[in-house]
Amino acid sequence: MPSGANRERFAALSNAFRAPRLLFAAKAALAVGIAWALAPHMPGVTDEYPYYAPLGALLSMYPTLMESARSGLQTLLGLAVGIGLALAVVVTVGPNWWTIPLVAGVGVLLSGTGWFGVGREYVPIAALFVLIIGGQNSDDYSLGYLTQMAVGVAVGLAVNLLILPRVLTGVAVARVDDFRTQLARHLHEIGEAVSESWPPERDGWVRDAAALADTSRDVRQALEEADASRKGNPRAMRGRHDTSEVHDRLEALEVIAVRIRDISDALADAIWERPGGLGLNPTLAEPLSEACRRVADCIERDEDDSADAHRARENAARAVRMLLDEVDQVAVSSGRTIGPGVLICMHLRRILLLLRARE
Repeated sequence: MPSGANRERFAALSNAFRAPRLLFAAKAALAVGIAWALAPHMPGVTDEYPYYAPLGALLSMYPTLMESARSGLQTLLGLAVGIGLALAVVVTVGPNWWTIPLVAGVGVLLSGTGWFGVGREYVPIAALFVLIIGGQNSDDYSLGYLTQMAVGVAVGLAVNLLILPRVLTGVAVARVDDFRTQLARHLHEIGEAVSESWPPERDGWVRDAAALADTSRDVRQALEEADASRKGNPRAMRGRHDTSEVHDRLEALEVIAVRIRDISDALADAIWERPGGLGLNPTLAEPLSEACRRVADCIERDEDDSADAHRARENAARAVRMLLDEVDQVAVSSGRTIGPGVLICMHLRRILLLLRARE
């Protein structure tokens, strides 16, 4: 079995070569090529600085239309302000040993205002380029720099508009479905581990519980990217890629994930006698295992409205009631009312109530 670090590296590598990323790379290459071909044909002195056009095209390429438009405009705004700072020095005291670092410092200060977005770094960079590279031809250099960058940005936007970015709603839905499957599988693993032996010999479910929060953040990010891909995209017109229902599903799954992590933590504290852990009576192992597995079946069938799915929900509710009865009996016989069994019952019941509310 590959280690967790190796699995993450493989996942990152596979993500880089997925269809949306390959399309984005092809569009970026096309935009750079077109910008480079157009740059030498710009009028006046601007054709002397053709290398800035492909740079502008590359900087304006983002996976979504709105991001491309926003980043392109922000980059041009940052460049214009930086060039303005440099020209103010040129027409007054001129570039020297103290004005160049002064302009750089002012540019860094302005870039920290939040006005320029992704173009903030180009405020001091543009100012330095004009003063140091432009030199005596700062006017021509400034015009060529800004114009060619604008050409590149325009080409990038045109390519992104003509070859529409993919709407990522389907990707987000698949990630949400995978998350639901992962939650169900994790609860199944808890049930299986508890029923195999007492105390359980397997502890993989404890490590998996810690990973649920990371998975939840990744799925949330995928859904945010799907929402961004819809903005200004004609492919998302007429509500065909609405994500409101997907948001509702993810919010419910995130709550379920918190409940499952609490179950895992309570069991781990009891089994390995961690500080703050309360003992779990071994007689609860079998009904606890049954309840976990039945509720896991319900999570897996969350989107299922068949007769089998309804029976699974009834069986889960019955298993949780049986677990609660066993917890009550143990509490009466032992004289202790507090323990992980109570907490686990509460969380399993809340998961079922949440699934029922969604239904």
